[in-house]
Amino acid sequence: MSGNEIPVSTGVAERIPPAERPLSRIGRQPIPLPPGVQVEVLYGGVKVTGPRGEVIQRYHPEVIVKVEDGAVIVERLTERKFHHSLHGLTRSLITNAIVGVTEGYSRTLELMGVGYRVQQNGDGITLSVGYSHTVDVFPEEGLNMEVEGNNRVHITGVDKQKVGQLAAKVRKVRPPNRYKEKGIRYQGEVLRLKPGKAAARRAV
Repeated sequence: MSGNEIPVSTGVAERIPPAERPLSRIGRQPIPLPPGVQVEVLYGGVKVTGPRGEVIQRYHPEVIVKVEDGAVIVERLTERKFHHSLHGLTRSLITNAIVGVTEGYSRTLELMGVGYRVQQNGDGITLSVGYSHTVDVFPEEGLNMEVEGNNRVHITGVDKQKVGQLAAKVRKVRPPNRYKEKGIRYQGEVLRLKPGKAAARRAV
């Protein structure tokens, strides 16, 4: 092939060795601090304080976190893949903490099924979801649970992980049944409802 010829693509994607694949660059981006937010670097973590509260976010000690010129900077120790992974993860965790103390996080759950209902019980909730007994769920410190109507629960807090864990705990009390259309589901959760065996036989 001469120097002026353009190589023709064969249409087959070339396999790039894992060691040569580009890794995420999200960790290199500084995290700007909104007004009213303070970040204190601790050993193996940061304390983020803002208008909505305080979050202590832990991270792997093999990552360097600094606060400079109104921004949080995350640095990795080496170019190893392990440190690349920690780099992006740590930045994401700290970003989530900053968003939590400024805007907060929320998850909403909905009850499906005849006779299924939820009631406010102090700081927690009481669920009636087809068992012979009711189920009480209470939030830990820093989380709020609010009932809307008799079939919807709003969970709010500044810690994204804790909000998600509490929402998963409530859903686990009675996961949605794809055949009977009953249970507790996340708001907006798409369920692929399935006909029962008898309905499937009739359809044949």
